[in-house]
Amino acid sequence: MALKPLSDHVVVEAQEEKETKIGSIIVPDTAKEKPTVGKVIAVGPGRVKDDGTRNPLTVKAGDTVIYSKYGGTDFELEGEEYLVLRESDILAIVG
Repeated sequence: MALKPLSDHVVVEAQEEKETKIGSIIVPDTAKEKPTVGKVIAVGPGRVKDDGTRNPLTVKAGDTVIYSKYGGTDFELEGEEYLVLRESDILAIVG
């Protein structure tokens, strides 16, 4: 992937939930919740502090994370959907 996030931004590939089925009724995509778990694809170099040094990010590529439901910006690249968000929108690292 030719994508390099800037500052403290992180690129995440959302993990889609399995098809929801209640009895014999299939819940349509429009009624599903937005995913909040994903895999980190790329990370930025970190935010520059007031003294000029960089504050490195805690997450790294390959981590599975839980992130804020309404955080970040969705985009599509080469047919895949991704989310760019700030590290502060990430709530936890799974595992």
